[in-house]
Amino acid sequence: MKIAFYSTKPYDKIWFETLNREKYGFTIDFLESPCKESSISLARGYDAICIFVNDHVTAAMIEELHQMGVKGILLRSAGYNHVDIGAARGKIEILRVPSYSPEAVAEYAMAMLLTVNRYTHKAYTRTREFNMNINGLMGRDLFHKTAGIVGTGKIGQAMIRICQGFSMDVVAYDPYPDKNLSVRYVSKEELFRDADVISLHCPLTDETEHLINRESIGLMKAGIYLVNTSRGGLIDTSDLIEGLLGGTFAGVGLDVYEEEEGVFYEDRSNDIMMDGELARLTSFPNVLISSHMGFFTREAMEAIARVTLENARDLEEGRVLKNSVLS
Repeated sequence: MKIAFYSTKPYDKIWFETLNREKYGFTIDFLESPCKESSISLARGYDAICIFVNDHVTAAMIEELHQMGVKGILLRSAGYNHVDIGAARGKIEILRVPSYSPEAVAEYAMAMLLTVNRYTHKAYTRTREFNMNINGLMGRDLFHKTAGIVGTGKIGQAMIRICQGFSMDVVAYDPYPDKNLSVRYVSKEELFRDADVISLHCPLTDETEHLINRESIGLMKAGIYLVNTSRGGLIDTSDLIEGLLGGTFAGVGLDVYEEEEGVFYEDRSNDIMMDGELARLTSFPNVLISSHMGFFTREAMEAIARVTLENARDLEEGRVLKNSVLS
């Protein structure tokens, strides 16, 4: 099988090249170009393409891939909102990595919460300049505070365990509750009203898009902490900025952003930032933004490479496609 990897970074090559050489033997060509309409022609002559979270595959692109004889789209992610699933049915298989390291993302979400709460990033900057003044760096105990977990899949469950380890009172919302989970499920509205901390761990769908908006923010108590390590589209950025200006949030940790394509994972340090809302978010002293790196651990990268290449093998050998998003 010949596979064209789009949006390749150096760390992708490290894991995929080694594992492919040791076990699979596919022909893999790594492309730095993102997958978009202007670059989809690069897939000609390949059996499959492999894409990441900020690559978008439209219906027209799927039709072009189908005409070129491409059999599959391999996702290096769990989410698949960036691919037109409906257009792919009957034409091309789409295979994802449903679980790589739930703990990696959950641990990062807690790291973001601890950072915006206890100002460790600011303390680091101060002490590097021998400014040992702690004024303005006062945080809050998490002990017995209420953590509201939105989405109780594997990552949400990992976050619940972490919060319980901090002796937090945990409530959760999920349209499909897990009856075997030791957590109290509540409505979205009750979670927004009662939580001291909200952490988002749900996929981006039509139902969850802009889950955090002016209305839901209006239900939240003043001084709440919000962390999003899932998908940027879960939050209406304009409404979030409005809430920040209104003093609703004590701290916000964002590892994802609505319009991150073309910005996240890239070095734009010498460019003028044309996205006014992203520039505005970076100006708030109580907002911490990182570049969609919650998954980025050695264990997760190994798992992503392994499952992606297993998906390719299943496709090549006509096996049951257990990780198909079309089933």
